[in-house]
Amino acid sequence: MGGLFDFMLPELESPMTGASTDAVMGFIHLVSFILLIGITIALIYFAIKYKRKSEDDETPLITHNNTLEITWSVIPLILVFIVFGWGYKGWLTLQSPPDDAYEIHVSAFKWGWTFGYDTGAQVSNEVHVPAGRPVKLVMQSEDVIHSFYVPDYRIKQDVLPSRYTSVWFQAEEPGESQVFCTEYCGTSHSDMLAKVIVHEPEDFKIWLAKQGSGGGTPIERGENLVGIHGCTSCHSIDGSDKIGPTLKGLFGKEEQLADGATITVDENYIRESILEPKAKIVAGFENQVMTSFEGRVSDEEISDIIEYIKTLE
Repeated sequence: MGGLFDFMLPELESPMTGASTDAVMGFIHLVSFILLIGITIALIYFAIKYKRKSEDDETPLITHNNTLEITWSVIPLILVFIVFGWGYKGWLTLQSPPDDAYEIHVSAFKWGWTFGYDTGAQVSNEVHVPAGRPVKLVMQSEDVIHSFYVPDYRIKQDVLPSRYTSVWFQAEEPGESQVFCTEYCGTSHSDMLAKVIVHEPEDFKIWLAKQGSGGGTPIERGENLVGIHGCTSCHSIDGSDKIGPTLKGLFGKEEQLADGATITVDENYIRESILEPKAKIVAGFENQVMTSFEGRVSDEEISDIIEYIKTLE
């Protein structure tokens, strides 16, 4: 039934989680279309049948019609129960991932996504998965409420701070699908995008092996952390204007603060800005105070980030 209305939806890439959604949506559209036609015909028929033929015509007083009233109450009630039962069955499917599902941990933050794998690898704003295998996403937010939505898979799940939520899908063919955040989360909400990239199973193993376990030099680790934590959503690395000061040429630079003081950017200032961003606000950015990363990054990770920022001359 959903096939009749496929032109309204993107192509379904995860039939195991999306077929029921498409079917119930198709049913709702079909019933609505039938009701629209029926009501339109009835309106035209009654408009013609009861058109006043002379000024002496009087509209008869009709108090009620038990049969008609029961009919238009019972039929919609039956339709509501059908939609509810159908939708509930689909919801149960989404809440019950297969036992062999490949698990990926997702962290949402303003304004980006981080995807963590069992090898220790972490990837920013791209989740790579194998085709033909169920994938379970275990998600949490580092700040406010976000929502993980992939139209191609018909999945949408709120991502909450201080608790875990999960959702699963199974992509059948290699390809790419767009991820949106569908819960308003601040200034750059519309830029909080990601991709689902589906590989053939063997290609996925090769890709995962190349990611390693998050090692590398301090500069390489710092660059990776800047991407993972979404720093470049607010701070450019090429000198361009964003909602926060650029990181290019930042280290050693003299900055004018909002309170009129002047400071020289060094390791201590960067560390303080990461852990206590409200402590020293750069002039011109008073209304764009970032979220604190205290408890989200370790001292070693802060050191790596600083080493990377030093290279952005």
